[in-house]
Amino acid sequence: MPERVSLSFLPSLSGRGGTAHYPFGSSSHRACRDGARREPRPACLDTVSRLRSKPARHKRRLVVAAALLLSACTSQPAPTGGIVSTNPCADAILVELVPPRRIAAISHYSADPMASSIPAETAAQFRTTRGTAEEIIAMRPELVIASSFTAPSTRAAYARAGLDVLYLDSPATIAASEAQVRELAKAVDAPAAGEAMVQRIETAIASAATPDTQPVPALAWIGGNLVSGDGTLLHEMLGRAGFRDAAADYGLQFTGYLPAEHVIADPPRVMLVPDEPGRAATSRAAQIRARVLSRMGGRVVQAQFPRRLVNCGGPVIADAMTRLAQVRRNLM
Repeated sequence: MPERVSLSFLPSLSGRGGTAHYPFGSSSHRACRDGARREPRPACLDTVSRLRSKPARHKRRLVVAAALLLSACTSQPAPTGGIVSTNPCADAILVELVPPRRIAAISHYSADPMASSIPAETAAQFRTTRGTAEEIIAMRPELVIASSFTAPSTRAAYARAGLDVLYLDSPATIAASEAQVRELAKAVDAPAAGEAMVQRIETAIASAATPDTQPVPALAWIGGNLVSGDGTLLHEMLGRAGFRDAAADYGLQFTGYLPAEHVIADPPRVMLVPDEPGRAATSRAAQIRARVLSRMGGRVVQAQFPRRLVNCGGPVIADAMTRLAQVRRNLM
């Protein structure tokens, strides 16, 4: 369930170590600084006071004008509402659980092709947020979905603003990811959609299973010289698709750096590499891998495994398992 936090208005805002800047004027700044819930006197009330001091001959017109102004004063800004996600992995789940109209913003990472787990055309439908406390609180969302790694200062700001926040961790297993799908689906009142997503994941896993009992050694480069290792979601997915994560063969206990030239003496059968390297370091690593492969002849198969299939779980697992199954079948 979303974490319900307290209602005291924040005396200061700080996110990611930054200092808050208040756009509300000096009086609001003082109110925030002092921890009070006072708001500056609305300008419309000052105008009404001035109207009341006008000569009596204008009384009828002034009464009408004053009534209109007072009506405006009593109209408080309506909450923006909607769901705001600052967690890119939650974005991948959220956009498939609820209609776009319910989503007020997603993480800016989801608009970055090198970091996103959702298609670019899907991300383009939504406003993005940098995830600062000031920005999120100003949007007045009905629910915030954030990472468990959210800074304590940002958590405190959310609490003082009275926001409902659901903090999600980074699941390292398929079972944990499915549980997270259900948790998020319940939080956004879409349990049926959550169950359908879990079923899609299970179907993809079942389809990727292979009768071959001998797993194929594989290394998965996830960017530059960074190789996925044990204790990760990708490690489990490789095993479910008939591969053996070979990272440990080269001394990697967990995910770590492994230049391709280090595997020449004893290469894996399959090298999974991200597509469309867009950064200089990744491009250099790709060039080195190409040279290494040319020296290995046909002993090694290089297969593309899109970067977006590495970042997150949820519905991404279904796509990742489908791709791994394709690679495995091509080896037969």
